[in-house]
Parts: sequence; structure tokens; C-alpha cells
Amino acid sequence: MTINIKEVFKTMNDFELVEIYGQWLAELKVRNMIRTNNVVGELGEYLAIKYYQDTPRLPKLQAAPTGTQNIDAISINGDRYSIKSTTGNVTGVFYGLNDPQHSQEDKQKFEYVILVKFNKDFSLQKILELDWETFLKHKRWHKRMRAWNLSITKELINDSKVVFESESIS
Repeated sequence: MTINIKEVFKTMNDFELVEIYGQWLAELKVRNMIRTNNVVGELGEYLAIKYYQDTPRLPKLQAAPTGTQNIDAISINGDRYSIKSTTGNVTGVFYGLNDPQHSQEDKQKFEYVILVKFNKDFSLQKILELDWETFLKHKRWHKRMRAWNLSITKELINDSKVVFESESIS
């Protein structure tokens, strides 16, 4: 017997509905799917690592130790991965790289970036993989954050390895 969660939500009053969010976060933490309340970022990391572990043609990843700078996962071959997740078309920022005015080339911080794109309902839309050179080609300066990010454009998608794509893109 499956539960129609949308129908259950309709039976709840406003206070009960808000309380569900805290219980949901607590359960995600108990299952070690997230560590903080950064749901989009941490679910993206968890799902990317799990997808890579469960897919035979992909490198096996493990989460980087908490507090590791610039990377979120490491392959069994030692490749470093930065994972960014979004429900929109712009990622969070990449810190630790030179400002645009800096003439010195950036020291390589990771071998790959994994982009996890969720639909607005948190269903997984796609997982993209970029190597360091592709990241450098597409990175954009975020003036207010004083760091770099990526815009998920058609050009970026064309230059990326599409690791996963849902059948119904919304």
C-alpha cells in the first residue's frame, strides 16, 4: 500500500505541515544523507556520490572528509571532485581561485566538477561532469561574493559529460 503524501498534507493544519519540515530534515540526517540544513547542496552531493557508486561505468566516489576545502568527493583513483547543486541555472560559488584581475594562473583545485540539477520539486533532472579545463572555460565572476560560479547554459551542457538525465525534463 502506497501513501499519497500530497493527500496527507492536505489533511494537516498549518502548524503540523511546518513541523514536517523539521522531521524530514532530522530523518535525512539520521540516514546520513545530509549533515547540515543546506538541503539542496548536501542532497546533491549525496545523490551524485551514490549515483557514481551505483553506476558501473563511473568512477567510485567517496565523500571527502568534513571541512575539506574545494572538494566534496574523491575517487578511488585519487581524482578530486567539487560538487555543486542547484534548482536554478546558476551554481553556488567556488572559493579559493584568483580574482579576474590576478594575472597568475590558478592552481588546479580539483580534477572534476559535478553539477547536480534538480527540478523545482527536488526531483533529479541531470548530473553533468566537467573537467578542470571546461570549468575554467565556463566559470563566471560573481562580484558580490568575490568568487566564481557556473551558469548552466546550453554551451556548458554541450561541453560537459552528461552523466544522468531524467526522461521528463521540466
